Amino acid sequence: MGYPEQIDIFQEKLNKKVNGSSYVIEERLPLVNGVYSGLLAHDNINNQTIAVYTGSQYSGIELRNFTVSFPDEAPWRRLIKVFADVPEVYVTYETPGDTVEAEDINGLQVSLTAVQTEIERYKNKGQIDGGSFRREV
Repeated sequence: MGYPEQIDIFQEKLNKKVNGSSYVIEERLPLVNGVYSGLLAHDNINNQTIAVYTGSQYSGIELRNFTVSFPDEAPWRRLIKVFADVPEVYVTYETPGDTVEAEDINGLQVSLTAVQTEIERYKNKGQIDGGSFRREV
């Protein structure tokens, strides 16, 4: 559920590097009941570079009990499923940069519209006075 019930969070996108090199990314993934299943944050990941460890920056134990797949409708994305008896794992991978999807733009538009709607609601109720919010008693 988005704004105003909670603050929207957007994953920062990575531009493709002009020189053709890659970004090295590390993600902390929380496991619930020994499992994490979800999309990795970035796109166009080189599958051969994916490594999973129990600690940050290639520390702890290297885990091999994970699978990687991609959605048919978005083959540039990566789904990962990790199985381990730890509270969190760290996934490291390389990517040349992200693909901006219509879904990304649509999400921004929905969030922006929600903020505008909420501002208009405050204005219509007279809760905005001279650009500042009045405290209600």
